[in-house]
Amino acid sequence: MNTTFATLLEIVGTLAFAISGIRLAAAKQFDWFGAYAVGLVTAIGGGTLRDVLLNATPFWMINGSYLTVTAIALIFVIIFKQYLVKLENTFFIFDTIGLALFVVVGVEKTLMFGFPFWVAIVMGTITGSVGSIIRDILIEEPLLFRKDIYALACVAGGIMFYLGEKMGFNSITNQSICGISVVAVRLLAVKFHWSLPALKDDTTNPIKDISSCSND
Repeated sequence: MNTTFATLLEIVGTLAFAISGIRLAAAKQFDWFGAYAVGLVTAIGGGTLRDVLLNATPFWMINGSYLTVTAIALIFVIIFKQYLVKLENTFFIFDTIGLALFVVVGVEKTLMFGFPFWVAIVMGTITGSVGSIIRDILIEEPLLFRKDIYALACVAGGIMFYLGEKMGFNSITNQSICGISVVAVRLLAVKFHWSLPALKDDTTNPIKDISSCSND
């Protein structure tokens, strides 16, 4: 992938993810700094872990514009806060855009480092989803693990990238197929209410039961 194009994808993805995180922080009535922090970790969390695992310098430490982009996202949400909080689909739209772009970047960057495709798919999933996991922790709302087909959309995008590569498609076509696949899976999951089965515990108070057993 061209370095300039990869940077552009990361910046656009950062803006989209930052807006989605700050929008949720606004709904939770965080102050401006708290909202900025939520937006920033949403945007850079996955890419940071990816780069650490690839033994590379985290991307935002090389180019500080990602911090500026998050500040722009904060200003955008402050100006249009009333509209963004009222419109339920705004979070989904920005989150899905960021997810698709970051999966593409994660897969491509891993392949550039010479790792096999299965590692690239894992890294694409990490790039797209880890920031949202940290966001959910900060806002105390486990959206990713309870409500959405999210990480599986990343995996689907990575697999479609792999299939496109095997069929001899060029880089831009593979990137497009990957991103569109992520968006398509997310849209279909919402439209048809797809979700993974919940892991249920039949005990009434499992934490209490575990503690009582340890006391015995």
